Amino acid sequence: MPVQPTYPGVYIEEIPSGVRTITGVATSITAFIGRASRGPVNDPVTITSFADYERNFGGLSVDSTMSYAVQDFYLNGGSEAIVVRIYGKDGTNEGVATIDLPTLGSPGGPLTLYASSPGTWGNNLLASVDYNTDDPTANPGSPPAPDPNIFNLIIYQKNEEEITKVEEYLNVSLLENDKRFLPRLLEQRSDFVNVGTKNDGSWDIPSMRPAEQLDPNNDPILTAASGGSDGLVLTETEYTGVEDDKTGLYALRKTDLFNLLCIPPPERGTDTNPAVYSQAIALCVEKRAMLIVDSPYNWASPISKAVSNPKDNLGTLLITGTNARNAALYYPLIQRTDPLRTNQLDTFVPCGAIAGLMAKTDKDRGVWKAPAGNDAALNSVQSLQINLTDLENGQLNKLGINCLRSFPLTGKVVWGARTMRGADQHGDEYKYVPVRRTALFIEESLYRGTQWVVFEPNDEPLWAQIRLNVGGFMHNLFRQGAFQGKTPREAYLVKCDKETTTQNDINLGIVNILVGFAPLKPAEFVIIKIQQLAGQIES
Repeated sequence: MPVQPTYPGVYIEEIPSGVRTITGVATSITAFIGRASRGPVNDPVTITSFADYERNFGGLSVDSTMSYAVQDFYLNGGSEAIVVRIYGKDGTNEGVATIDLPTLGSPGGPLTLYASSPGTWGNNLLASVDYNTDDPTANPGSPPAPDPNIFNLIIYQKNEEEITKVEEYLNVSLLENDKRFLPRLLEQRSDFVNVGTKNDGSWDIPSMRPAEQLDPNNDPILTAASGGSDGLVLTETEYTGVEDDKTGLYALRKTDLFNLLCIPPPERGTDTNPAVYSQAIALCVEKRAMLIVDSPYNWASPISKAVSNPKDNLGTLLITGTNARNAALYYPLIQRTDPLRTNQLDTFVPCGAIAGLMAKTDKDRGVWKAPAGNDAALNSVQSLQINLTDLENGQLNKLGINCLRSFPLTGKVVWGARTMRGADQHGDEYKYVPVRRTALFIEESLYRGTQWVVFEPNDEPLWAQIRLNVGGFMHNLFRQGAFQGKTPREAYLVKCDKETTTQNDINLGIVNILVGFAPLKPAEFVIIKIQQLAGQIES
């Protein structure tokens, strides 16, 4: 703000430089959607390790293909993931275990505690109540007496034959005005239980106080939970959810950013429903993310259907048109050991491992490097569902199907880097995965980094600031080796002036910014030409 001089002397005025640094967004935050043994339903949870997944969602589960995909993600270099648990209801059963603690007096129902999420894990919870508390209103010097409204609640969890205390709530009350009101404490602090609510949203609590649960030897009497269920096998309904309610796929609209999306099938030996992929790709386009598509399970039996009839089989995935630029298909499935089945080999989808490999490549080389080649080795993969030959690989590659190959010494590697618009007949400008991901990275970074422009005076001073800041961002990428070209002029373009923004645009409140870049495309075919030189004849 200009200085308003009022007295004789020296004034200092700070002038803004117009520099607003644009920071590049993350490139490999991976979203997973599927079944889990525990955890919140339709609520995205950010994790940074598989240990986080174990704490929040119960770890590996035989019935959860998503749990293996998340483990593969971290085994292959992944860092940050967003997990959305969805649940298949068994009719009207919510699948939540309950603990009914008896109350004193009649009439009066029990104090019912609910497990924090559906699943049979809740059946391992137990609880006890005691009144080993002091009366804060007692006179000094008098023997302490228990307050009939204040009690202690202890939560236990059974793990095989061992029972462990997991949470303890001391000096709590069922009086709503009390500062230690139990339902409020459980809602804010407990990872295991809460108190149910009525239809109007108020807490469903009994009018009578809970009965003390102690035997004559002063040991706690534990009340066990029951009624927890892991639900039915997931269907299209659970995956797609309801858009207005932000459930299923649309729970990801609650997140700020994700870059990759993995949707493992509902159970082993099955495929993700193509209708789910169809809605997922639309969401990925909206959120500027890539969908990692797993090949169907039966493509390898009895002989690769992908090879024998690829065009018809690709059509069944329902990912077509320009939206397919935001999807990449990987074939075949992977085989790895299963710790829950005495390390026997089983077949799993590769999406988690591919996402982890992309995250590792982004960190080591940058999002513009194709996540493929000899350096793109897959960890934890013992074998592939089918071993492809060079000729089969060539047939699939020209259709935009990325192959997983097994080579001596190198091991199992990703040997393709095309989007699902990468078929030769399409001739699409976003044929390659790294080109598409680089474009999405630039789009999202500029979208977030130019929010300050909104409502600024639309004239040359603003345009100059835009050129300065966007140009600085693009030049930084150029210095990191993200573009083709030896000079900035060959590598990128930033234009914002009276040629891009006409007077009519100004009248409509529009400022147009033109950003161009020369992408790095992978060396997909290396051709070595060998010629025999004829002996030199002296003449």
